Amino acid sequence: MRLLFAGTPEPAVPALRALLESPRHEVVAVLTRPDAPSGRGRKLTRSPVGALADEAGIPVLTPARPSEPGFLETLGELAPDCAPVVAYGALLPRPVLDVPEHGWVNLHFSLLPAWRGAAPVQAAIRHGDDVTGATTFRLEEGMDTGPTFGVVTETVGETDTAGALLARLAESGAKLLAATLDGIEDGTVAAVPQPADGVSLAPKVTPADARVDPGSPATVIDRLVRSVTPDPGAWCEFRDDRLGIGPVRPVRTGEVELAAGELRVERRRVLVGTATVPLELGEVKPKGKRAMPAPDWARGARIEAGEYLR
Repeated sequence: MRLLFAGTPEPAVPALRALLESPRHEVVAVLTRPDAPSGRGRKLTRSPVGALADEAGIPVLTPARPSEPGFLETLGELAPDCAPVVAYGALLPRPVLDVPEHGWVNLHFSLLPAWRGAAPVQAAIRHGDDVTGATTFRLEEGMDTGPTFGVVTETVGETDTAGALLARLAESGAKLLAATLDGIEDGTVAAVPQPADGVSLAPKVTPADARVDPGSPATVIDRLVRSVTPDPGAWCEFRDDRLGIGPVRPVRTGEVELAAGELRVERRRVLVGTATVPLELGEVKPKGKRAMPAPDWARGARIEAGEYLR
């Protein structure tokens, strides 16, 4: 089939690569978000998907909005049979959805109808799901509501961060997307409506959502921190400044007793109290500095007894 691939961030790259390597399909163009400022110099930078397309010599489309008349005209000229989508990052209007004969096939990183929205992997970790996965479905105007083609499942590990889990799902999901497109071409797969039960939402995670409350139970804090690592990054306050927090580790019950937020500096570790058991801090990132192991930060900050994270 002639394919228009739509995607933007790094997790979409494995899917594009899989389709470029497929002997059955031809990626005729790539749709991605416009180049955006990046790095200290704020230089305009191509998206990861756009960069791979450039490397492969494939035309790259970067409309500010997919509703632009010029994009719809270009899409008609390309005449794709199908348009696979992975984290493109913009809503597609009905006239655009209607162009490909086989529609737009989206790869979403959850087991739909669970965790519809922009941050399904973060939501799965934050809510303590034991299993998540990826789903292919036909894109509609609703938010991840279209009928599904197939799924793959993935166990959520006790120490998984959103970054690590998403990386695994990007690889397994790429294989699922390629198999779905093969099945559509062969007529061996059909879209099935999503069940009405089990719907949950996963809106975009903001920096405010990533703030740690030391008065919460240790398990809740652990899940929150892992769910926002690496982006947007967990944080709390120390001495009235923001302190970034990397993955943490709950200590054994009864090993140490600390008040919520209370810091304890030991030779090889730094502990902070919670509503339940204390947590051992992993990496921390003081304002204006790079991330560093918590013991190194504690030595430099000269933390005194009775100081707290808030």
